[in-house]
Amino acid sequence: MKKKIVAMICAAVMTAGLVACGSGEDAAATGSGTAASEDGEAASGEETASENGEEAASGDSTKISGSISMAGSTSMEKLANAVAESFMEKYPDVTVTAEFTGSSAGIEAVIAGSVDIGNSSRALKEEEKSAGVAENIVAIDGIAVVLDPANTVADLTKDQLISIYKGEIRNWNELGGSDTPIVVVGREAGSGTRGAFEELLEIEDQCVYASELDSTGAVIAKVASTPGAIGYASLDAIDDTVIAASLEGVEATSENIKAGNYFLSRPFVMGTMGEISEQSDAVKALFEYLASDEGKEVIKKVGLITVD
Repeated sequence: MKKKIVAMICAAVMTAGLVACGSGEDAAATGSGTAASEDGEAASGEETASENGEEAASGDSTKISGSISMAGSTSMEKLANAVAESFMEKYPDVTVTAEFTGSSAGIEAVIAGSVDIGNSSRALKEEEKSAGVAENIVAIDGIAVVLDPANTVADLTKDQLISIYKGEIRNWNELGGSDTPIVVVGREAGSGTRGAFEELLEIEDQCVYASELDSTGAVIAKVASTPGAIGYASLDAIDDTVIAASLEGVEATSENIKAGNYFLSRPFVMGTMGEISEQSDAVKALFEYLASDEGKEVIKKVGLITVD
C-alpha cells in the first residue's frame, strides 16, 4: 500500500513538473514574441527617427542663414536698402548690410575680398572683369538731366548736352532760355553715375565742372538751389525740387528707357568674385530672390526697370 502511495506521489510530482515546465516554455515563448514585437516596433521607431532625421537634415540644408555685405554705388542706395529689407523679412536668419562708397570703391572691395557684393551703377571695366569680378546686371536705370526749377529750357539735344558739359555753351540764352550763366554740376571721379554719363556721351575727361559732388542727393540739392544749374542723377532719385529735361524730345521715363528711346540709360550691377553659383548659400538666395516675381516688384517700386 505504501508503495502505491509513493508511486502516486511521484507521478503527481512528475506531472506538476511537466505542467510547470510547459507553462514556463509557453511564457518564454510568449515573452519572446512580445520582445520580438517590441523589437519590431523599436526597429520601426528607429526607421521613423531616421526618416525624421533625414527630413530635419533636409530642412536644415534649405534653411538660409548667415550674412551678406555690400558696398558701392550711391545711386543704388534705394535699391540696395529696399532689397535688403524685403529679403531679410523673407529670410530672418540672414543679415544684409550695405555701404555706399561709390561704384569703383565697391568693385575694389569685392576684389579685395572685404565684401560679398560690389554695387556698380555702370558696366564693369575690362580690367575689373579680368580680376575675376562677374557682372551680374539686376536692373536698368535711366540717368536724368536735371535743371533748376526756374529754367525755361525743357528739351536738349545730345549735341547740346555734350557742348554744355564740355564748356562750349555757357549761357542758357544760347539755347533759347534766359540770360543766365550755365552752372555745370556733376559727380566726383569714380562715381558710377559720372562714368556712365560721360561714357554714354563719349566725353570722358572732357567735362568742365563748376561743382563735383559726392552723392546723388547732393547733386539734386545743388541744382535745385542754384539758378542756371544743370546736373545728372539716377532717374529713381528725382523729385519735384528739380526739372527733368527731355532729351531729343523724349521724356526720362521707365517706359521710354525700356523701349530704347531714351539714350541715357545704364545697368545696375551687383558684382561678385566669380559666378553666382560659386557664392555662399545666402548670396545665391539673394540673386534668386532678385530674379523672382517678388524681387522684381521691389525693383519696380524704387523706379527701376527689371531685367527680363
